[in-house]
Amino acid sequence: MFVRLVAVLACLALGACAAVTPPPDTAQLMPGAFGLLDNDVGAANLAAWAFASPTRIRNDPVDAARASAAVDFLGGELSSNPRWVVVSPLTKLTMRQARADVRRVLGIVPNAPSQFVVEVLLQFCAAWQFGNQPAAMQALAAPVFTLPPRQTLQVLSNLPYIQSANVASIDAASEMLAGGGSGRR
Repeated sequence: MFVRLVAVLACLALGACAAVTPPPDTAQLMPGAFGLLDNDVGAANLAAWAFASPTRIRNDPVDAARASAAVDFLGGELSSNPRWVVVSPLTKLTMRQARADVRRVLGIVPNAPSQFVVEVLLQFCAAWQFGNQPAAMQALAAPVFTLPPRQTLQVLSNLPYIQSANVASIDAASEMLAGGGSGRR
């Protein structure tokens, strides 16, 4: 009887371990990366604005790259930071799908580490804004990109409508606001 009890408890313990999935890959950012000290809210607001209407960022590869970096960052941050427990599981799932869809459109390797993706996109933005086109194109030549740098630049300059990014970022921004921007109600 005792042996059966130990076996049952061992099975339950192993089953509980198997049921826990690790949080998605999440980039770590310097404060102010998305214009506010609060990167989470800044990223959600930027992505919501940019992906709601692609004409807003047409011919503006910097804003397109920043919005894409924001979605990549939020794809992990919303699910891994306990601050955002108030964000619905559906929004978190949609944001992870948005990350995958944005990566597909930009020709980014699907399993690339978020830290590297976000850093490369933000490096591109900084170099382009400062007029250093060779450095910007070098950033787009990073191994996470499957397209040649010029083609990636063309995509960033004319980013198509990505429904999952639009829905996820608008939902995330509104749920963050409803939670007082702090993850608390």
